[in-house]
Amino acid sequence: MEASVQQGNYVQVYVMLPLDAVSVNNRFEKGDELREQLKRLVEAGVDGVMVDVWWGLVEAKGPRAYDWSAYKQLFQLVHEAGLKLKAIMSFHQCGGNVGDVVNIPIPQWVRNVGASDPDIFYTDQHGTRNIEYLTLGVDDQPLFHGRSAVQMYTDYMASFRDNMKEFLDAGVIVDIEVGLGPAGELRYPSYPQSHGWSFPGIGEFICYDKYLQADFKAAAAMVGHPEWEFPRDAGQYNDTPQRTRFFVDNGTYLTEQGRFFLAWYSNNLIKHGDKILDEANKVFLGHRVQLAIKISGIHWWYKVPSHAAEITAGYYNLHDRDGYRPIARMLKRHRASLNFTCAEMRDSEQSSQAMSAPEELVQQVLSAGWREGLNMACENALPRYDPTAYNTILRNARPHGINKSGPPEHKLFGFTYLRLSNQLVEGQNYVNFKTFVDRMHANLPHDPCVDPVAPLQRSGPELTIEMILQAAQPKLDPFPFEEHTDLRVQGLGGIGGDVEGPTGGMGGEVQDPTGSMGGELPATV
Repeated sequence: MEASVQQGNYVQVYVMLPLDAVSVNNRFEKGDELREQLKRLVEAGVDGVMVDVWWGLVEAKGPRAYDWSAYKQLFQLVHEAGLKLKAIMSFHQCGGNVGDVVNIPIPQWVRNVGASDPDIFYTDQHGTRNIEYLTLGVDDQPLFHGRSAVQMYTDYMASFRDNMKEFLDAGVIVDIEVGLGPAGELRYPSYPQSHGWSFPGIGEFICYDKYLQADFKAAAAMVGHPEWEFPRDAGQYNDTPQRTRFFVDNGTYLTEQGRFFLAWYSNNLIKHGDKILDEANKVFLGHRVQLAIKISGIHWWYKVPSHAAEITAGYYNLHDRDGYRPIARMLKRHRASLNFTCAEMRDSEQSSQAMSAPEELVQQVLSAGWREGLNMACENALPRYDPTAYNTILRNARPHGINKSGPPEHKLFGFTYLRLSNQLVEGQNYVNFKTFVDRMHANLPHDPCVDPVAPLQRSGPELTIEMILQAAQPKLDPFPFEEHTDLRVQGLGGIGGDVEGPTGGMGGEVQDPTGSMGGELPATV
């Protein structure tokens, strides 16, 4: 097979940098250590790295008082290493709980607004505030020194563009992932450990701030039901579906009122993403970057009819309704890609009690994105160094294996490994990782010119929510995936590669089975 033909099977591999690549004091202090680690990544053939660009660091000193100096030093180091860069606009909090290695809250001057108006934060039914990310209810409220939340996010991205022009022009920065919620994901903070949630709890609906409550009452009145309220029978964080009247089989989630609430709840999330991506598109218009967002891999309770844990997070996914394809259709308008997680997990590694199905979930989400013509990307949820995990990722990266005639009909646009550490780049773990990168590249040499990014074009015409929701039904079966990859990673398990925990982690109780928090736990007030 000619290399030019085989190149169509090449899947780019990125590695997520440590949470504190820039310190909590907004300084670049680990340059020497990171330089050596990047050398190891280059030797492994890695295409690039991904990094959180923390709002809480850059705009910490006051409104529009941006300090990009530490990130410029970091980006220069990545540039000198010859790697590409995916930058996450991280508008959420990192850390905030005892034992977290990193604590980076959102800017203090933003939190100060919450002292007099705590409803700027997502709120649960108990009145507990989650200060990891601003509620989407204040997207258009000019509460922050005259600016709305969307205006703050837009100004931040514009300042990033202006200050990182040299790296954008040089083709170093190729991807802008726009944070849209807790852990940077488009979702509600429905399963926060700091509120007492533990796996595999169904979570709770998080819409009790005054702004979202008012929005719901207005929406209910518009359809002639001003008496409708939020569900009172949906249980609490650690309930199972069967312990609630809402999520039990044939529960109240299927009633007219239940369906109305779930549509309102999930539609607001889509509108939130649509609004911010439209601004991001205008900011980066003409630059050779791809916009992206991240979706959380909530695989527990996937096998029950109500998909309870997905629904509380805002993904209205049922056996006859696709909760992910409408998100993909919204992204298509902005020419944005979708980044999904838990690509390394197998059903057989999960607890049967949690009714988990990560393989089916990954296949559904990837198929939804491919049907909408998106570039799809994935991450691993938990640190894994073993061939089993790598081979699962390879299967998901090319569901039908190598195509000897050209690009496969379906393949990932890229994969990001979480996360860079000395444990990854040493010993048997490094041997396995290098082999994995080779297999993702279809055994071809590293090619920095593969899948070039075109200048970003303006978003397409605005779509009504009704037009977007046409993608929800009928719910189509996912594309077929082979059981195993045709380019396997052989070898030893690697340190930390044994599958013992209920979610495929290393033994004991896994508190964050999606890996979405990356060690970050949302704080409360």
